[in-house]
Amino acid sequence: MSSSFGTIFRVTTFGESHCYGVGAVVDGCPPRLALTEEDIQPQLSRRRPGQTAIATPRKEEDQVAILSGTENGVTLGTPIGLLVKNKDQRPGDYKDMSQVPRPSHADFTYQMKYGVRASSGGGRSSARETIGRVAAGAIAEKFLREAYGVDIVAWVNAVGSLQARDLTNETLTREIVDRTSVRCPDETVAGEMEERILAARDSGDSMGGVLTCVCRNLPAGWGEPVFDKVEAKLAQAMMSLPATKGFEIGSGFDGTLMKGSEHNDAFVRKGDGLGTVTNFSGGIQGGITNGEPIVFRVAFKPPATISKQQDTVDFEGRAVQLEAAGRHDPCVVNRAVPIVESMAALVLADFALRQRARTAN
Repeated sequence: MSSSFGTIFRVTTFGESHCYGVGAVVDGCPPRLALTEEDIQPQLSRRRPGQTAIATPRKEEDQVAILSGTENGVTLGTPIGLLVKNKDQRPGDYKDMSQVPRPSHADFTYQMKYGVRASSGGGRSSARETIGRVAAGAIAEKFLREAYGVDIVAWVNAVGSLQARDLTNETLTREIVDRTSVRCPDETVAGEMEERILAARDSGDSMGGVLTCVCRNLPAGWGEPVFDKVEAKLAQAMMSLPATKGFEIGSGFDGTLMKGSEHNDAFVRKGDGLGTVTNFSGGIQGGITNGEPIVFRVAFKPPATISKQQDTVDFEGRAVQLEAAGRHDPCVVNRAVPIVESMAALVLADFALRQRARTAN
């Protein structure tokens, strides 16, 4: 099983949903970076369950502990160990599902691949695995912010058929995004998004949605073509997240409806260098950052675990009716916001260090 990501700034996550704890080991973080648990905790607190009515009611404080790699609040350049304990597990909720693979869940495929699986909580396929990513991403973000001034903000721009207005050209902050429980800064539709999620939950069902993420203040020149293009690594990072089903950057699929004369981003002088008038490229050309904001979107499917009755079969092929027990998100997009930001930070921190290695004298 591949649980590691990155080339120089490399992260390995560990743990299952119902084991002792989950976390990550971060290797390659530069030394002499000021770092304490207080730098990591805010993003974990944004990700944790039980915050709103539209999220799972599982109660976890998700307090992170730094086990290694720092001394006196400063990184040493050695591996950084991070741990978050699991405290509110209810494995008994999964007893009736131990022999019934949940439709569209990874129960079946994990069993087929390994011949065994964590039968409670989803194991490594659970969104709880993303705690290690978020903790590591918070470190990557601090490095990017202090070394380059990079700013990363994601938000919910669609739930089901409800679409927010285009906010990519607005200077959004996380504080603005967090003003609504669904993390959609377009307050004209945020309330209705929440109502639809609650309606799905009350009927035992779930909903999907789309996130937009903008990464600002990147220099031009990051990226490693041909196979390690920035958009390729971002796509890999985002599609490795639970429940993701789509990724597009810049104009995405809408760009196929345009002519070249409409889609081309004309260059202009900006400050001491060049920039573009439009940003249909999404901040990347030829797999390399061009200095404009990186803009991408990630699609999340409706969560597979629902309490609504479903006709399916058990592992022996016997017909059963499944009503999944347990505590689950009726829609993952609001809690996915800090996870997407963290994965973007991991990708960009790795590219920053790869570029440093390329240009070092």
